[in-house]
Amino acid sequence: MNAKKIIQKLDAYERLMRLDKPIGILLLLWPTLWALLIAAQGKPDWIVVMIFVTGTVLMRSAGCVMNDIADMNYDGLVERTKNRPLANGEVSKKEAYILALMLSLAAFGLVCFLNTLTIQLSVLALLLAASYPFTKRFLTIPQAYLGIAFGFGIPMVFAAILGYIAPIAWILLLANVFWAIAYDTEYAMVDRDDDLKIGIKSSAITFGRFDVIAVMASYAMTLLLLTLAGKWLLMGYAYYMGLAIATMIAVHHYFLIKTREKTSCFKAFLQNTWFGFAIFAGLGGHYLIQYFH
Repeated sequence: MNAKKIIQKLDAYERLMRLDKPIGILLLLWPTLWALLIAAQGKPDWIVVMIFVTGTVLMRSAGCVMNDIADMNYDGLVERTKNRPLANGEVSKKEAYILALMLSLAAFGLVCFLNTLTIQLSVLALLLAASYPFTKRFLTIPQAYLGIAFGFGIPMVFAAILGYIAPIAWILLLANVFWAIAYDTEYAMVDRDDDLKIGIKSSAITFGRFDVIAVMASYAMTLLLLTLAGKWLLMGYAYYMGLAIATMIAVHHYFLIKTREKTSCFKAFLQNTWFGFAIFAGLGGHYLIQYFH
């Protein structure tokens, strides 16, 4: 294989792992970073941080490969996904399986530096990631399952730092489930017509004409649970400023998605990284103020 073909193959692998579209990494990373700050009371060990950040990138990449393996017979029928490397034949199914295995093993190797409970939870995290693509065949709101899979770094972080899963971790995980329903319904509103044709289920289809209301209700539940978490943790004003900014972002999304125009719905989905960042910034601000006092 000459240099040009090697470069083409590496480019195909990169697109298969969606490294060219980092929004998924960010949506997976923000809840993990929230948990790292909270579990360590603003002072996480940098080695633990690097393990979770790197592991997040690896597992999101593995999840994308697993998703495309599960959907390879569907992606070619959908306008937005027909050029994915598995669907168009740039990458073989065997290559995809090997890539998913290598990424998963690399992530597991990192977790092995942590305690036994975290290692045990990582196995469950892998099962969630691997099974999510198939939930679109039978769950009416697979986005809720995605929220669990995307938020499972939260209990893992608490296990790694504290040696046990504190109750607040489950509140944060539930908040992440509602957030995932919100942002992934926005994403599903883009694909609704194609999903109906090929028989894949999504929250956008399930909610139907109530989709916009459901998205806003999911944002409201996310913010309510994060407010409850803040009360539990005795958070200061900086945290609530972060929630206020996240609320304004959610309200802005209402005006983007209310017409159900596909480009605007996708724009709202992409902007969710700022929602996650606002909460992270609020947490960071709170612990910085604590540190200097």
